Amino acid sequence: MKETPLSNCERRFLLRAIEEKKRLDGRQTYDYRNIRISFGTDYGCCIVELGKTRVLGQVSCELVSPKLNRATEGILFFNLELSQMAAPAFEPGRHSDLLVKLNRLLERCLRNSKCIDTESLCVVAGEKVWQIRVDLHLLNHDGNIIDAASIAAIVALCHFRRPDVSVQGDEVTLYTPEERDPVPLSIHHMPICVSFAFFQQGTYLLVDPNEREERVMDGLLVIAMNKHREICTIQSSGGIMLLKDQVLRCSKIAGVKVAEITELILKALENDQKVRKEGGKFGFAESIANQRITAFKMEKAPIDTSDVEEKAEEIIAEAEPPSEVVSTPVLWTPGTAQIGEGVENSWGDLEDSEKEDDEGGGDEAIILDSIKMDTGVEVSDIGSQDAPIILSDSEEEEMIILEPDKNPKKIRTQTTSAKQEKAPSKKPVKRRKKKRAAN
Repeated sequence: MKETPLSNCERRFLLRAIEEKKRLDGRQTYDYRNIRISFGTDYGCCIVELGKTRVLGQVSCELVSPKLNRATEGILFFNLELSQMAAPAFEPGRHSDLLVKLNRLLERCLRNSKCIDTESLCVVAGEKVWQIRVDLHLLNHDGNIIDAASIAAIVALCHFRRPDVSVQGDEVTLYTPEERDPVPLSIHHMPICVSFAFFQQGTYLLVDPNEREERVMDGLLVIAMNKHREICTIQSSGGIMLLKDQVLRCSKIAGVKVAEITELILKALENDQKVRKEGGKFGFAESIANQRITAFKMEKAPIDTSDVEEKAEEIIAEAEPPSEVVSTPVLWTPGTAQIGEGVENSWGDLEDSEKEDDEGGGDEAIILDSIKMDTGVEVSDIGSQDAPIILSDSEEEEMIILEPDKNPKKIRTQTTSAKQEKAPSKKPVKRRKKKRAAN
């Protein structure tokens, strides 16, 4: 496990807060974080949340051959997994020292304390026994893994139901849940771990340390105890020297916390069993709060619309009347206008290219007007003459200008193409004289 070390400033800040009996999450010195227990659809599956630390517990069973030295006892197996999903510092596929220490502590807390009657797991002495496997997966790491894992393990074991069996001679019959009701495990007591963190060589003490507090602590004391105040196991790590009075003080605090947690576990198990008997909805999906964004559904609330019109009239009556000021339109360019008072709008201004096109069009109009003034005849009167008109496929247009004393002549004016119209510079219109067409 490779953790990013805290800076000296962060370390001093945390230690200073602990000296002043203040914690980052607002708890007091001996306060536990909130515990939330939710069950899955299958028996033996649960999720325990200790603050932001979350552990998934799953219990499974199978018939196996017993051990040679314990022919009439079942087998208990515990496995805790630390994945990178819980924290980036955890290395996948490698058993770190932390993982080995946690697994051994769980075995001493649950298996060596004889909390489960292993002799009741025997089916045929020396041949068939039940092997109970408890898999614990850390989903999110925010400190105090061992407490959350111990609670998840004992809750999953209490919630688990194994299939019923019958023995006739050498034949062992295994029944499905539809044929016979599953059988719960025989549990004598519920040991729960409580962790204590020591700072400044045992001067300061905190219960249920979070992840940042664990990184600056000098030592850790874990006490596993049941509600009868029987110590199942105790472990101290960190290399600090503790006095007898400190250990006795911690054991008294642990007795109070274990009693509260045990009552919470029994209440959660009772509620789940009640819901299953009544045929209600249960499982992880139903345990999600409906007020969250990730909720699957939300109950529809009825809306009373009987007095909507009255409320609307009251709102309109109380509202201020609209202003009677009418804005006058301001014409900037032909075809555009600005209404209202405010900053001048440049939307109606023409672009440079449009201005040049307009100027080019004006030049053409001036040239055509000069042609009319020179000839003295309008262009629209050309079609009324008897002189033949020669048509051409070129882009040039032919115009006939009539003169009073002379024969009509043909003048060809060159029209600008589409590309020339878009160009900024305009060429003057060229005039050519063509020979008079033969009669």
